[in-house]
Amino acid sequence: MSKKRKPLPQGLVEVEIEGLTHEGRGLAHFDGKALFIDNALAGERVRFRYTRLQRRFDEGVAVEILRASPERVAPRCPHFGICGGCSLQHQDPAAQIRTKQETLADVFTRIGKVSPENWLAPLVAGHWGYRRKARLGVKHVIKKGRTLVGFRERGTPYLADLSGCAVLHPAVGERLAVLAEAVGQLSIRDQVPQIEMAVGEAPCVLVFRVMAPPTDTDLAVLQRLGEDHDYHIYLQEGGVDTIRPMPGHQLDLHYDLPRHGVRLEFLPTDFTQVNLELNRLMVDQALDLLDPQPDERVLDLFCGLGNFSLPLARRCADVVGVEADAGLVSRAAANARRNGIDNVRFETADLYGDLAAEPWLRGYYHKALLDPPRSGALEMLDWLPRLGVQRICYVSCYPSTLARDADRLVNGLGYRMVQAGVMDMFPHTAHVESMAIFARSEE
Repeated sequence: MSKKRKPLPQGLVEVEIEGLTHEGRGLAHFDGKALFIDNALAGERVRFRYTRLQRRFDEGVAVEILRASPERVAPRCPHFGICGGCSLQHQDPAAQIRTKQETLADVFTRIGKVSPENWLAPLVAGHWGYRRKARLGVKHVIKKGRTLVGFRERGTPYLADLSGCAVLHPAVGERLAVLAEAVGQLSIRDQVPQIEMAVGEAPCVLVFRVMAPPTDTDLAVLQRLGEDHDYHIYLQEGGVDTIRPMPGHQLDLHYDLPRHGVRLEFLPTDFTQVNLELNRLMVDQALDLLDPQPDERVLDLFCGLGNFSLPLARRCADVVGVEADAGLVSRAAANARRNGIDNVRFETADLYGDLAAEPWLRGYYHKALLDPPRSGALEMLDWLPRLGVQRICYVSCYPSTLARDADRLVNGLGYRMVQAGVMDMFPHTAHVESMAIFARSEE
């Protein structure tokens, strides 16, 4: 028999906000218990209402700001606080990135027991309309008599009722209502659970997930949607291998890294960084800090499509890129050929598995670049000194695993953390991307 959930306290409670959590919520205490409060900033005094009771902490949302932080700004989006896509639009962007740097410093101290010798200036780009990749939920809501397209409500499984989105690329962010209207006209509107968007340098691709075959009339609706708004429409009837463009809608998606003379082509569902402007700054900084020399060999782990491998190959003697996804490896090699780069090779390998038999681990590398997923790169770290790696650029999308891995590199393997800093890949969210440079003590 399930335990009954305690009823929420009624009325508003007044508290002082002591700081921000790593998820971007205000931290307070009341009646000896920690509180995590949405729409609150450090130093503020607020009245909040409870939204959830937990054993070790409670949750709430600030509904009255009695004393505002100087960092508080008016959110641009009218849906802020309801939509779960953003959590920090009420904080000035400059303060957001400072908060992220503080988060990184905190986990370095607590988890990694390390600190960089020098802090890098934060990398920042545009704060609005930056997101070029997203998976949007779709739901026809009978009670509303229409279809919704967008992100889920904060803290609930329901889709938010959005008229637009200020962080999505304008090709989609300004046309959510257009997409919703088009889906609402389909006979299979109840069988379209999501739309995936992908924008490179060229027009936008929309991948419609369809759980039932569209009729000829449905295809005509999608054809008009594409023609009217310069969309290239793809359909997905099953797994990613079933994704196909509608007739005449094929598009070779690509993005450019102009400083390095590189163009990378990708498929709509391939992993690419969502923020193209910031990605360019990130690649530039990584190469400047890693400083590959014309006679050096570089190992690029978790290389994906070659986002770092191909620019590296422009500046050094030889690059080996390693990635678990065979499809990405194939497309990385094709990107190298299209760019006329012949001093890079790509290998498929599970970088969390047994690598003892891998031939690329029998070579010598002067430097290495690591760009792992949230799980980090701990399983690979002990190989690096054995391979002769003197300098490492570690690009991270999750500060806790970067801190854990920094502990191993510095306190276990004898590297120094020379530099570290954050990158604002996802403005208005609590997501922290960062970069750290490690060097052998004798460097």
